[in-house]
Amino acid sequence: MIRTELADALRAQLAAAGVDVEGDIHLEEPARREHGDWSSNVAMANAKRLGRNPRELAQQIVDGLNADLPTHVERAEIAGPGFVNFHLRPTWLHAVLRSVVAAGVDRYAQLDVGTGTKVMVEFVSANPTGPLHVGHGRGAVHGDALARLLSRAGYEVAREFYINDRGGQMLKMGASMLARATGEPVPEGGYAGSYIAEWATQLPAEVVAQGDVEAATAVGYAAALADQREVLGALGVVFDVWFSEMSLVNHGAIEQTLDDLRARGVVDDRDGAVWLRSTDYGDDKDRVLVKSDGSYTYLLPDIAYHRDKFARGFDLLINVWGADHHGYIARMKAAVQALGHEPDQVDIEITQLVKLLKDGQEVKLSKRTGDFIELRDVIDEVGADATRLVYLLQSIDSPQTVDLAVIAAQSMDNPVFYIQMAHARLCSIALRATERGVTRAALDEVDLGPLVHPRELDVLRLINALPSVIELAARERAPHKVTSWLRELASEIHGFYHDCPILRDDVDDATRAARLWLAEAALVGLRVGLSVLGASAPDSMPSLADATSDLPEA
Repeated sequence: MIRTELADALRAQLAAAGVDVEGDIHLEEPARREHGDWSSNVAMANAKRLGRNPRELAQQIVDGLNADLPTHVERAEIAGPGFVNFHLRPTWLHAVLRSVVAAGVDRYAQLDVGTGTKVMVEFVSANPTGPLHVGHGRGAVHGDALARLLSRAGYEVAREFYINDRGGQMLKMGASMLARATGEPVPEGGYAGSYIAEWATQLPAEVVAQGDVEAATAVGYAAALADQREVLGALGVVFDVWFSEMSLVNHGAIEQTLDDLRARGVVDDRDGAVWLRSTDYGDDKDRVLVKSDGSYTYLLPDIAYHRDKFARGFDLLINVWGADHHGYIARMKAAVQALGHEPDQVDIEITQLVKLLKDGQEVKLSKRTGDFIELRDVIDEVGADATRLVYLLQSIDSPQTVDLAVIAAQSMDNPVFYIQMAHARLCSIALRATERGVTRAALDEVDLGPLVHPRELDVLRLINALPSVIELAARERAPHKVTSWLRELASEIHGFYHDCPILRDDVDDATRAARLWLAEAALVGLRVGLSVLGASAPDSMPSLADATSDLPEA
């Protein structure tokens, strides 16, 4: 790895100068290419404690490097107050190509930074009272992509859906179904969407005749879960566990949690209620756990659920919640501390709202629900891949506006199409090579020296960056950083496709052989990135001519 090689070279020069480096040597890629391929502040970081002038120390390092150039280094130079900049030969990127192809999709950018850490990602967690909406979709895609990302970084990851099946809303759903079945008005606070009428047709005649709300609720519960599982499956989201809130009640976990908190001395009985002293752990006020009428607040079952998660051996809990939960973060972290855990063992990700447009006009309602847009409608409109990737174009902590007409269009203006077309183009090269009888020599027999075109080198630079991108994205819980990397790589691949011909008659054999392997390395990078985001890597797509002349209706 070039970063390690350069760090070792710097450490050797500092040792020759009598300098014992404290800690790691920092290296980064300069923002401007004229400043070199890699840069280090090692002289500035060590000069002060040594009583040395940083530029003088940097000069000593650079002189030593240039006198005995490390592998792949063309020259070293000083910049600014004492940066050491490295200008590298293309050979370092040729080595990247070989390592990427050797590792393949299964092993390239497969990291070990999370090894030994067991993580639960809880996401979606919708009430089983109706279909999933577009907001749930954003959380579903983010949570699933985050789980894939963490797995790629070496964490042991489990995906969990918390079924909010306790409370009065469930019974209101059952009552609404009975009302639809008998032609009565929907009860106040009930559900009026046409999906309720659809589910009401599943009610047994005796349930309707008896007006059995609990039995009707059970039928609606099963229908809601089946609907949610189906739409999530269509999106490629599969959970390891569907955890029922009612199971906490049935197994006495809520009472056990309250007893645990009492034993820890973190609850008070005041004004006829039971309070968690969450202000002891940074919350802005204490929180009620049990109301004066003996009923639980939402917080106590949530604490019991998190207690159960830790009891199952998870080291880190990541919750992906909706925008209406923002005020819940401080109290949940306080509750985790009250249970005896560290606050950073729970990470709460809040998804912001999504606005859907169609041909520039806002879409507000679904025909089936009447009051929100179903996730199913979006998948039907643009497909699962486009739905996933468009949700992952930006961070979930910022509001998002999506124009379905743009995402459905098979054009290069569509960022999803743009990424997948890069993969299809590279696949088309291999297909045409086969059709023309062009065979690709084994990589260890190919000279990669002809790969010196800026387009070729830029593709390899981006592929080389993928492990660092995955590590950063996992640390920051930011799958959209992988999407940004994919868009950059796709841009460079499209440029390479246009400017660096492979099968044309005027391309010599050595260049053709090297470029065929560059295309293979780029395919590895694209496939890894797309797999982390849970999207497919299609081998073929409509031609650009067709894509721009015959757009499907949005």
